Amino acid sequence: MAAEGPAGDSPSRSKRADAQRNRETVLTAAAEVFVTSGVDAPIRRIAAQAGVGMATIYRHFPTRADLVTAVYQHQIEACAEAGPNLLAGADSPLDALHQWIDLFVDFLVTKHGLADALQSDSDRFAALHAYFLDRLLPVCAQLLDAAVEAGDIRPGTQPYELMRGIGNLCIGRDNDPRYDPRRLIALLLQGLQRPQAT
Repeated sequence: MAAEGPAGDSPSRSKRADAQRNRETVLTAAAEVFVTSGVDAPIRRIAAQAGVGMATIYRHFPTRADLVTAVYQHQIEACAEAGPNLLAGADSPLDALHQWIDLFVDFLVTKHGLADALQSDSDRFAALHAYFLDRLLPVCAQLLDAAVEAGDIRPGTQPYELMRGIGNLCIGRDNDPRYDPRRLIALLLQGLQRPQAT
């Protein structure tokens, strides 16, 4: 029987917890580096940002595609979990929708280069896209339904249409410093609102 640590955890459980913390730290650091340097950024830069050795990254993510996929799954989960929390804590369903759209745009910005990074593995890319829709469409629908029920926005907006429209507005942001997709997204959301909610 394994000896227990001071907190009553077995050494193997503590090691698993440490490994999970390292994994989370690497994913957070990689997402930050991807925003500034793209998904082709050197692994050593991600390791430095995370404060871990390169061996730690390769232990968790043997290939760059593994790391890229894990970063986007991690961000999809964060975005999905944020929706209900925002709805519970915001001043109104409309405020929750606006805050969630901001998070969604942040996610789309870090998604830059994903297709190129996974180009050699179309099955992996298709699975990640399906996961993205499965996790985020219901959250967007919940936020839209709550805003409609509160009388903040007009009924009839489909979550897929809204997410696709926002995604299309984000295209080209990196190529033109004069283009600010958030301004147009704010106009789009304003257009959804009922006159008394604007």
